[in-house]
Amino acid sequence: MASSGLAWFGAGRFPLYLAPMAGHTDTAFRALCKEYGADVLVTEFVQAVPLVRDVARTWHTIEFHDAQRPVGVQIFGATPDLMARAAQLLEERLHPDFIDINFGCPAHKVVEQNAGAGLLRTPALLQEIARAVVRAVPFTPVTAKMRLGWDASSIVTVDAARWLEDAGVRAIAIHGRTRAQGYSGEADWLEIARAAAAVSVPVVGNGDIRDAATALLRQRESGVAGLMIGRAALGNPWLFSEIKAALRNTLPPAPPTDTERMDTLMRYARILAAEAAPPRPDGDVRWMLPRLFPLTQQIPGARKLRARLSACHTLDDILSL
Repeated sequence: MASSGLAWFGAGRFPLYLAPMAGHTDTAFRALCKEYGADVLVTEFVQAVPLVRDVARTWHTIEFHDAQRPVGVQIFGATPDLMARAAQLLEERLHPDFIDINFGCPAHKVVEQNAGAGLLRTPALLQEIARAVVRAVPFTPVTAKMRLGWDASSIVTVDAARWLEDAGVRAIAIHGRTRAQGYSGEADWLEIARAAAAVSVPVVGNGDIRDAATALLRQRESGVAGLMIGRAALGNPWLFSEIKAALRNTLPPAPPTDTERMDTLMRYARILAAEAAPPRPDGDVRWMLPRLFPLTQQIPGARKLRARLSACHTLDDILSL
């Protein structure tokens, strides 16, 4: 594997990424995962158009603290010029460690614009967007995240990885499912391994990494340069430290106690409330409940706890509960 210019892929390193997840990987959650061992963070994905139009809420979504570096901002869109301009603005204003292009989101509202995973059906446009973004940001590495293809009859993993490498993309994360699968079925790590063997840039594997044993197996068998963890981290940010211990062949950390889980949930709620934009003058925090619910998963009586959380309207309500 040739050097990508991304320091976290240096000799002997095997980075663990926190996957970008809309509605979840906010500044507060990224900070938690960094604390528990995530090496590389990626913001929630944002559309290029509101960045170019300078929509304040969109810019707030991708804010990050220097303590979270290395951190990338993920963008999506279907127009090369707008994607390039959005990337330029990101480079000028935020100076992220990398800019990531989303070629993998399966959501209907994204693919109906021919963005996200929809671009896997139009290889010429996919490559044109990648080239435009790479040219637009000479001082910032460009990476990409993709899926295996549109559906089982149109797997393009290896070809798409080569197209992206040819366009100047410096690393590629691959979710081992097609767009048609969404998040159902199992991730196909054989396809991820084929792509990793076909290109010289680092390939990061993503899909079904739920525990340290699985992470170790994927590292050994797939030839990837790193792992990306998404949904499994939502209720278990401690997973990163467990995987790191397995990769280093050291004793695993003690699992978090129920008290630690509750303390983490409350700390997360406080940070979310403090960083809300725009601030809620009425103190209503019901918007944050979907972000808190996953952290209750391993707590005894989790179902009842979530039901009672659903009745909370303010931060004081949550902390009192």
